[in-house]
Amino acid sequence: MRSMIWLFVLAGTFAALCSGATSAATCRDVDFADKIETPAPLVLNGLGLRKATFLAVRVYVAGLYLPQKSSDPREILGTDRPWYLLLHFVRDVGAADIRDAFSEGFKKSAGGHLPAFATAIAALQARMIDFKEGQTLGFANVPGKGVTVTVNGAAGAPIDGAGFASALLGIWLGADPPNGDLKTGLLGGKCE
Repeated sequence: MRSMIWLFVLAGTFAALCSGATSAATCRDVDFADKIETPAPLVLNGLGLRKATFLAVRVYVAGLYLPQKSSDPREILGTDRPWYLLLHFVRDVGAADIRDAFSEGFKKSAGGHLPAFATAIAALQARMIDFKEGQTLGFANVPGKGVTVTVNGAAGAPIDGAGFASALLGIWLGADPPNGDLKTGLLGGKCE
């Protein structure tokens, strides 16, 4: 029953984010709420723009929500706390490209611990679809319950595993993010 309640709360959070009713920040014409209510209240920490290839093609705008703002990636990744990361696609991206990006990201983020996350990564990869411009992909971490992946408002079962949440968020906030501007923006800098 608790899992169902959590899924309804997450779906309501997603709807509030997409409504733009309490927009606090905008990047590339994508609005993000200043705070959200998951099982714990979270505030917008920052927005970042994912750029790919040497041409700096814009892929998505990401918004990171935390219990309180922080610009310290080590502190964020080293603390098991609630967080929510929302990716809003600004171009079409195929599922295979997203899966490849996650594979590369986890190799960088998890390093030698990568084999321990094989089951969790497979569950995440199974949720990926071909995303169209304007669609969303969200990740909600609830300590003790795992990470819930939300694809266009549809939440799946939480993915658990010791350290998985930190390895996942480490893709964006770790030492080797997809692009430096994305990490800077998520940590409260400019979204550019």
